[in-house]
Amino acid sequence: MMALWRGLCIALVLWHGVIASPLGPLIHPDQHPLQSQSSRKLKGRFLHITDLHPDDFYKVHSSTSEEDTCHRGHGPAGTYGAETSDCDSPLSLINATFDWISANLKDEIDFVIWTGDSARHDSDEEIPRSPAQVLGSNRLVADKFADTFADPSGVGLAVPVVPTLGNNDILPHNILLPGPNKWLKYYTDIWHRFIPEEQRHSFEFGGWFYVEVIPNKLAVFSLNTLYFFDRNAGVDDCVNPSEPGYKQMEWLRIQLQFLRSRGMKALLMGHVPPARTESKKLWDETCWQKYTLWLQQYRDVVTGGIFGHMNIDHFMLQDTKDVDIGLVTGSLTEFGVRETMDDELTAQGTADYLQELRMGWTNLVKPSSGGAEDEGHGKGGRKKKKPADPWAERYQLSLVGPSIVPNYFPTLRVVEYNISGLENAATWADAFHTVPTPLPEEDDDDDEQELELRDLPDINASKKGDRKKDRMKKPKHKKPKDKKPKTPNLVIPDPPAKSSPPGPAYSPQPLTLTGYTQYFANLTHINNDLTPDDETSSSSTWDWLLKWRKGKHGDKYPKKSKPRPREFAFEVEYDTKDDKVYKLKDLTVGSFVELAYRMAQPIKGKGLEVAVGGTDTLPEDERIYDGESEEDTQQDDEGDDEDETDGEEDELDAQKKGNKDDDKKKHGGKHKKSKGKGKKKRKKANKVWLHFLNHAFVSTVEKDELKQMA
Repeated sequence: MMALWRGLCIALVLWHGVIASPLGPLIHPDQHPLQSQSSRKLKGRFLHITDLHPDDFYKVHSSTSEEDTCHRGHGPAGTYGAETSDCDSPLSLINATFDWISANLKDEIDFVIWTGDSARHDSDEEIPRSPAQVLGSNRLVADKFADTFADPSGVGLAVPVVPTLGNNDILPHNILLPGPNKWLKYYTDIWHRFIPEEQRHSFEFGGWFYVEVIPNKLAVFSLNTLYFFDRNAGVDDCVNPSEPGYKQMEWLRIQLQFLRSRGMKALLMGHVPPARTESKKLWDETCWQKYTLWLQQYRDVVTGGIFGHMNIDHFMLQDTKDVDIGLVTGSLTEFGVRETMDDELTAQGTADYLQELRMGWTNLVKPSSGGAEDEGHGKGGRKKKKPADPWAERYQLSLVGPSIVPNYFPTLRVVEYNISGLENAATWADAFHTVPTPLPEEDDDDDEQELELRDLPDINASKKGDRKKDRMKKPKHKKPKDKKPKTPNLVIPDPPAKSSPPGPAYSPQPLTLTGYTQYFANLTHINNDLTPDDETSSSSTWDWLLKWRKGKHGDKYPKKSKPRPREFAFEVEYDTKDDKVYKLKDLTVGSFVELAYRMAQPIKGKGLEVAVGGTDTLPEDERIYDGESEEDTQQDDEGDDEDETDGEEDELDAQKKGNKDDDKKKHGGKHKKSKGKGKKKRKKANKVWLHFLNHAFVSTVEKDELKQMA
């Protein structure tokens, strides 16, 4: 009996330490770290890098076919990777990427967000992955980060690097059992330079942690999204108190409350994004529900969410109107409305997903362009009604960055944020300039003796009989959302005080995300393996319906037997601050709701409509016309439209760096036909949506194919 009591006490202590430990460094909240004379200043920028997928077995000029996977055979696999294929990244790409970061970015950013998947896919049956390979790849990448961002003094890091687990960073992929487990122990060691020492037990327990990247101002939360991932068969949901997803949500709720009390803000990051459309999802529904509810209640604290995994450049909006308290409490069950999204989407599957995302945007409520200030006076001098949701606080934003692995082109993203009033704030290096101590090596054979998360007592769980009674008493209709459910397993956080202004995710202020620059490496140009004629692909080479993509150059061969690559470099694909199509004044939720609203609008008038629903008519300057020939494409129903259409197509062409010669031949105003009878009707496409698709695929898809998708 005494042994049982001791075990219970130990479990309670562990629960309290992992779930309810207050956020923050070993500094009193009112104290500020002293700033040294040589301290670096905040730059107002951070780097997001994701899905590197290094592959030790990659061979230059090998075949990109599914049977060879860039490991064997003869084909177009380039020195720095096989762009637009499903091959993984050669180590040359990893090395060149960090060299470029070191030369161009390392002194211009304040912290790094690294959203996982730093091991190759298990796509080659002849060379199956092993734990040693997966961990070795991750250690290699971790060492690259540590070397690149090492402090010039030789002590620790100059800026914090915040990693998170990807679904390919474990074996078998997608499956992570509740912690503590051997994988979390391994990564506690591999990431010992990045995880604050006082949080190592928290990471070993569940794989989640945080870093105060700006002490007493901003914390980055590394969420273990594998415990939310619907494809993780090792866990269930975020409702049952014995589940790691539930415990992670409780940890997040409590830590966000600590931040609110300290006047701090949080930036959330993870590998798998909360993607959710009418028919598909990536997260377990109860986890999505609780996450969306948490962010709604802490909208004064959370500045945004950064994710990877999907390899395409896009964003998603969570609608708090979709929150159902019955699903959050577990009293209701979702009956197969949404299927789990495929682990690796085909190009066509990706296009279908984006179209479904767009369909969901037809239900968006258009935000007020001027926020709460947009009252003014309407017709007849009458005062306009105050907007019901002037800051678009009904919605939440998740930004999904494209990958380093060249499924399209390798990419990096540098995000800017508002540092007004923080220019002289103490930095992470000032407060945490200590050498992290490596973990002592432990015997891996002791796994059976570790305390399993599921074995911990459910502190807030009611008796099984009471839970059954609660379910029997549940009403047939939804409860009003302002009434908290009477369930001991759910503590709904308090919302912001009514007197509180909108948070940094909604209203421009210090720590608001203001814009980002998207970089890409044009591997077709850099690898220098193809003749100019070979660089132009046709639709037949784009593997739309195939599970494995051999790439747009998959049927071609290098022009020379010996690789002669050009100098490796990233270049700007686009910058949100000066993108004339997106017109994003900042990265607030309202700005993205307005952008999504514009992309979802149908086109009415002459020609065919794009059947995407909506109520407004798309402005003429946001339309692109498509026809049966290039000649027809250059025509316009209205003279002014010709310039607008050609300008947009020129912009798309300019981003295809490998086709510069073709660009000069197009769009010269030639072959214009006079207005009149006999002119063919052309399908109209939403220019903003076409622009979005072009960036989603990192400027690798040809215009004609984009129009087919649009």
